[in-house]
Amino acid sequence: MSTATRARHSHLTIADLCAELGVARSTFYDWRAANKAPRCIKLPNGEIRIRRADFEDWLITLEDAA
Repeated sequence: MSTATRARHSHLTIADLCAELGVARSTFYDWRAANKAPRCIKLPNGEIRIRRADFEDWLITLEDAA
C-alpha cells in the first residue's frame, strides 16, 4: 500500500482533528450534536475516531457550500 493510500485510510482522534482545524474540543462536540461533524466511528472502548477519508470529504462539502 502506498504512503498516500495508507494516509487516506488512517484514522484521526478528536484531538488530531481539533489540532488540524485549530478548534476547541467543545466545538467539535457542538458540531457533532448538530450533525455537522464528519462521520465518526465509536470504538468498543467508547473512544471516537474519524476516518481521514471522511474528514477530507467533509472538508470538500464545506468548500462547496461556501
